[in-house]
Amino acid sequence: MPLHHAPTADFQFLLKEWLGLDAHYEKLGISDFDSDLANEIISQGAKFALDVVAPLNREGDEEGCKLENGQVTTPKGFADAYQEYVANGWNAMLGSAEYDGQDLPYTMAVPVHEMLNAANLSWRLTTMLTESATLAVTKHASKALKDTYLAKLISGEWTGTMNLTEPHAGTDLSLLSTKAQPQDDGSFKVTGNKIFITGGDHDWSSNVIHLVLARLPDAPKGVKGISLFLVPKFLPDASNEPGEANSLSVGSIEHKMGIKASPTCVMNFDGATGWLVGEENQGLACMFTMMNDARFQVGLQGLGAAEASYQGALTYARDRVQSRAPQGIQNPEGKADPIVFQPDVARMLLTQKSLIEGCRALSLFYAKFMDIEKHTEGEEKQNAENVLQYLTPICKAFMTDMGLETTNIGVQVYGGHGFIREWGMEQLVRDVRIAMLYEGTNGIQALDLIGRKLTRDGGKMMESTYAAFSELVNDIEDGESKALAQGLLDDWRASSADCLGMDPTTAASAACDFLNYSAYSLIGVLWYSMADKAQRSDNAVLAASKVKTRDFYMQRILPRRDAHKVAYKAGPDSTLAISGDEFDYL
Repeated sequence: MPLHHAPTADFQFLLKEWLGLDAHYEKLGISDFDSDLANEIISQGAKFALDVVAPLNREGDEEGCKLENGQVTTPKGFADAYQEYVANGWNAMLGSAEYDGQDLPYTMAVPVHEMLNAANLSWRLTTMLTESATLAVTKHASKALKDTYLAKLISGEWTGTMNLTEPHAGTDLSLLSTKAQPQDDGSFKVTGNKIFITGGDHDWSSNVIHLVLARLPDAPKGVKGISLFLVPKFLPDASNEPGEANSLSVGSIEHKMGIKASPTCVMNFDGATGWLVGEENQGLACMFTMMNDARFQVGLQGLGAAEASYQGALTYARDRVQSRAPQGIQNPEGKADPIVFQPDVARMLLTQKSLIEGCRALSLFYAKFMDIEKHTEGEEKQNAENVLQYLTPICKAFMTDMGLETTNIGVQVYGGHGFIREWGMEQLVRDVRIAMLYEGTNGIQALDLIGRKLTRDGGKMMESTYAAFSELVNDIEDGESKALAQGLLDDWRASSADCLGMDPTTAASAACDFLNYSAYSLIGVLWYSMADKAQRSDNAVLAASKVKTRDFYMQRILPRRDAHKVAYKAGPDSTLAISGDEFDYL
């Protein structure tokens, strides 16, 4: 398989030396946690990902999921791996201590999540959605619902799902038609059909807890009339164990391009019993708690797949001997040189490496602000929330675009062998492709960034993000690097401010290019910061690696930013000029 080891050394550098994890935890008043504990958790998480989950990846892709007699089964070994995951407490990492969770900082959990995605994206999906469902219940459900469901969701005894999409209502949830009828006992009867439901049914847990968007009778039209309901597969009995089967079923499981070992279900709700989560007609706001968490997690899927592909490509490039390197003989004892010495192969590998390590830094920077948002109050909490909201669409869209680019590169490094299934590289391309689509397509993320997070907010979230990145720039010791990083950041801020006056059509036309311009700019700042900090470390190999990879990013990757800036400033005229029959070959 492509994945050979976990990038623990990079995690340790980024957390302890770059982010200053010990000072970060001390400032937040969570002194029970430190970088030594983080290293131990990452080490054990790496062992589980590599030894337990990764070996199931190819076989799971070959076997897929099955639906027989209304019950979904996952590939051999998947359920057993989940039971080991739960038994070792991994599912409870982020759960509230009030309900037997571990309440770990996000900066400790995010590296484990990346490694699980790198090991087996299909397997990771069900645990990911359970975490997101748990967060929504924690933040919005009544105490009675929390007392019934949270401990079991946190432990992993029960799993969770997110039910939004309907055959006619995907991005436009105003078209949603699933109904919820109030009952005398305070419950509701939920009726409707949902599609693309990850982990809608499986053989992992004794109960599946569905969070379902539906409309109450006489609810306002559009998205203002949507409510959120908790609908279990089995109704809990007096002992809070799975009792009577609820009135819901799996209509089918989707046959997909990738993530074949993850059960993607069509769910039918036929008067199923459910309970309201949050306030009536406020379901979308409640669901966005879950969706925003899932969007960042989907970004980690892109990062994980990219890391697996890079490891496979690097190993192959070192082993594959073909021709002589143009810069001179590198393997005098052999008839040819390893292809890693070919400039074009080195270019591909460094493209992977520079994007992966830049996105990893972005993910941990994001996790740092998740910690701050959770453990502070007042202005500091609001600023952290602003940063998270602004970076969420960037993390989701850019990191998944990057995942597809880098997994494609991985296939290219292998040449014809990359196209053959046994090497595992083509599976990574197929699996990661969905990450650009679900939890809101990347085009929707771009519209969210420029439309909601920038213009509708009047630039406040952008300014909080600028301030957060400015702290990194201020900490750079090398004068030239500091000036270049500040120039990147200031240009991004000024260009973002220019977008505030765009009309909706111009903004929609600019959205994708603006998001990519922003991502390349901000990751450039991260690279200046990382490389500067690496030069202060005791690890000479790490320092050289970071500096040289930074230089490659600046010279060969960052220029993409300029093209995106030119494109988004061009306006919508050429995009909208052609219409109707003009799209055809006439």
